Amino acid sequence: MIGSIVSAIVIGAIIGALARLIIPGRQSLSIGLTLIVGIVAALIGTLIAALLGIANTRGIDWWEHILQLALAVVGVLLVVQMRAGKAR
Repeated sequence: MIGSIVSAIVIGAIIGALARLIIPGRQSLSIGLTLIVGIVAALIGTLIAALLGIANTRGIDWWEHILQLALAVVGVLLVVQMRAGKAR
């Protein structure tokens, strides 16, 4: 159980950071918020991959990670847009 939580945090941090690198321009997001978006995207991506039957494959689960990254990009864009709307 502890290993799963640590794994989710590490994967979430990587996924969140990659999502911010993919999006052009600067995002006014803290490291903590990036981590939260990445963790949520990783968990939802894993859930969707499990429902589609692509979560457990031999080797690296590329489709699962691509799905997680896509969700993280959408999540970062949504959070940036929501924060920009509050600032106005």
